Amino acid sequence: MVLPIAMGWRHLLFANWPVEPDVVATRLPDGLSVDTYDGQAWLSVVPYLNVDVRPRGVPGGVGFELPELNLRTYVTCDGEPGIYFFSLDAEGVLGVVGARLFHHLPYYAADIDLTTADGAIAFESERRHPGAFPATFSGMYEPVGEPFVPEPDSLAAFLTERYRYYTTGRDGSIRYANIDHEPWTLRKASVEIEANTLFEANGFEPPTGSPICYYSRGVDITSSRNRRWR
Repeated sequence: MVLPIAMGWRHLLFANWPVEPDVVATRLPDGLSVDTYDGQAWLSVVPYLNVDVRPRGVPGGVGFELPELNLRTYVTCDGEPGIYFFSLDAEGVLGVVGARLFHHLPYYAADIDLTTADGAIAFESERRHPGAFPATFSGMYEPVGEPFVPEPDSLAAFLTERYRYYTTGRDGSIRYANIDHEPWTLRKASVEIEANTLFEANGFEPPTGSPICYYSRGVDITSSRNRRWR
């Protein structure tokens, strides 16, 4: 049994593109269904920094930092909402191997640089995983406007207030873990994306139009162990 984990998520960008549900449905494993908002499915690029990663129950201040970048969508399983990750790029070979083996998540080793200056975050990632499709992301983002907590039925809540992720085991079974944290406090985000090949690396057409973007300073989270779906 893999121990549950605790960590902080910091300097998150949620960059969200609407797509036709069939585009996503063809890429989901059996057992998962596309979750939509106003008839649209969504693909989201989320760069951020994991901080103080440690087993749940261990006091804070002893964990490590791990910058990360993921491409995700929104799904249900037997009516239960959650997130499905197409890819997660992260620094640290040991962490990537551990997440693949024990949490059944599609992690890839990458060189990632996250820097902050005057309230803006610069994020650059280049996948280095042996045998994987190349994937790069380079951009800068910063919060604008006043902070807000998303209303329950809003698009912002649909895209951020998710407390479970689904993945698949080696045998093709659906697996999941529950995530616990305080509700998100968001701000709108000003974003400049210079390079983004995550869509192509995961078999999607490049996104069109400008994404809907939110920023959060972050939350502290705990995650359950990864379990087989009932």
